[in-house]
Amino acid sequence: MNLGEPPRNCSFCPRLAEFRGANAKAYPDYFNGPVPAFGSREARLLIVGLAPGLKGANRTGRPFTGDWAGDLLFATLLKHGLAKGAYCERADDGLTLLECTITNAVRCVPPENKPTPAEIKTCRKFLTAQISAMPRLRAILALGKIAHDSVCDALGMKKSGHPFKHGVAYKLERLALISSYHCSRYNTNTGVLTEAMFDDVVKRAKLLAMPQI
Repeated sequence: MNLGEPPRNCSFCPRLAEFRGANAKAYPDYFNGPVPAFGSREARLLIVGLAPGLKGANRTGRPFTGDWAGDLLFATLLKHGLAKGAYCERADDGLTLLECTITNAVRCVPPENKPTPAEIKTCRKFLTAQISAMPRLRAILALGKIAHDSVCDALGMKKSGHPFKHGVAYKLERLALISSYHCSRYNTNTGVLTEAMFDDVVKRAKLLAMPQI
């Protein structure tokens, strides 16, 4: 999938490029590059996360794959018919997404999983290009406030009028934006996000994207 993806040796964010270089030396078998979107440009639902995890997506080269959050995400997608196959924490596990695509607001792994505002802004052009290149897109599920805010900026939605709230959906012309607390280990371990809450928001995102199903 190539929807305005950053180049493999992207240097737009010097701090992230330097971190990737250090990781390439420390973990030479890792992907260590901007992680491209996973899915089809014909999908009706786009799921946007924060950024690749150092030993998850940065290792495998596929969003959420190998990250703890991916266990919950892919299990929920499989449950709701948005994926088929078996998730095995590898990019070559044969898992296929159905009518959904997964990407991140920031394509490169950031130190301590914390991108700077400038890095989020710099990477937004790839998110904007991706959204524009998906002709059948009807809904976006943002995982976490950073993803929510970046999608709002990409769509030209005022964040003051569309604040991040778990489970709240906003309509903008042909698109709907629904957001969830990120399915991170921290959020699930602390009870900020339960499996039932995440199941419900994914189910609602599917309904917004494909109301006829």
